[in-house]
This record gives sequence, structure tokens and C-alpha cells, in this order.
Amino acid sequence: MSAPEWLRGVVEAVGGERGLLDTTGINPVLQRTAAAGESTRPASVLVLFGGSPEPDHTSRGGLPADADVLLTQRASTLRQHSGQIAFPGGATDPGDVSPVATALREAEEETGLDPAGVQPLATMPGIYVPPSRFDVVPVLAYWRRPSEVRVVDTGESARVVRVPIRALLDPDNRFQVRHPAGYQGPAFAVDGMLVWGFTGGILAGLLAVSGWETEWDTGDIRDLEASLAAVGAGLDQ
Repeated sequence: MSAPEWLRGVVEAVGGERGLLDTTGINPVLQRTAAAGESTRPASVLVLFGGSPEPDHTSRGGLPADADVLLTQRASTLRQHSGQIAFPGGATDPGDVSPVATALREAEEETGLDPAGVQPLATMPGIYVPPSRFDVVPVLAYWRRPSEVRVVDTGESARVVRVPIRALLDPDNRFQVRHPAGYQGPAFAVDGMLVWGFTGGILAGLLAVSGWETEWDTGDIRDLEASLAAVGAGLDQ
């Protein structure tokens, strides 16, 4: 079964040998690899798109109005990446036969989704995440039969959210963030969340090749801590 027409450009772009490329010069996540000889741990994440299988020919790239992507917010009590927005996923278990198997198993454990309704479409080359030393394979998939999702374990996740793609595309919700340690890259402020780092980089890379994207201000660079505080303030209002 082929991908929906509106997702085919994304699938073709990520399915190549090199995966997504940073054609903008502002997305350092996409080609991040471990240093030669450095020990890494295998992991996978599920980049799960939902929405009508039929394209909306009145919108850019045929993007349906109900198109969305599944994200989680990591629990604030976790040792690494606490509170950050992430795709469902995690470390490879010995019984996992492939990156797809890891991504589906982890997504089911974290969000309660039914893997039977998920159609894997493509896998990207692994991307290195320095703090955890994971080599993470993003698995692109389409949610043919969406199921209920929720926080399964509050020790792992604080939120499970289906974020509208059009909210991510809105130029008012897009900018870059600069980390005190020197990292700078694309970010999104949506649904009371700041999506940045690995997840923000993957999303920005996918949108750039999707045919859905509208121009946004890449020169709008904001302090990461201030941006996180602004999102928190918005939730308190």
C-alpha cells in the first residue's frame, strides 16, 4: 500500500541513502554523526503522520486540513532530556528485529497506540544525539487507522499530543533558538510547547522537502531559556 499522495514527496526525500539534507544551513541536527570510534547505542523514533488519505488540492502540496503528527512531552523527572518534546521512541531492545520494530514497540508503550493501524513508509539514516550517545533512526509512518493515545506511564511522559501540521507551518510559530552551550537551530511554539533540538530539527527538515512549507523568518533567533519561559507563561495564563 503506497503512501498518501500528500506524503509522497516527504517519503521520497527521506528514503535516499543520505536522508534529509540541510539545504538552509540552519539545521545542524540532520547530519549529526558520532566521532570515529565513539561507542553509540541504537534507538528509533516514530515520526507518525495522521490525516485524511485524500489530498486537499486547494492547499500547498495537497496537505489535508486535518494532517497532524504525534508528539510526546518527556516527564520532568527523567535524567536526560527531561521536559522536552519528542517523537515516541527509545532504545533498541535485544528482541527488536529492526528499527521499525523498535519504533512501533516504544510508541505503543509510551502512547498506547495500536501498531496494527500504522503503515511504516521509510527509515532515515541514524542521527547521533550527543547527551545520550544514541544513534537514532527516525521511522516515517502514516496512521491509516488511528487509535486512542494517552500518557501510559507518567514516569516517562507528561503529555501525548497530535499536533496539527498547519500549526507547525504557521510562520508566526517558527523561529530559531540558541542554547547557552552554543547550539542553534529551528524551533516551533505550538500548543503550549517549545519543539526544538532533535525533534525540531527533524520536523523542520521534513517540512522543507514537503511542498507544504511557507516562508518563515529564519533570522528570528531567540534565547532558548527565554523561549521556554515564554511557553510556560502562556500555559499559566
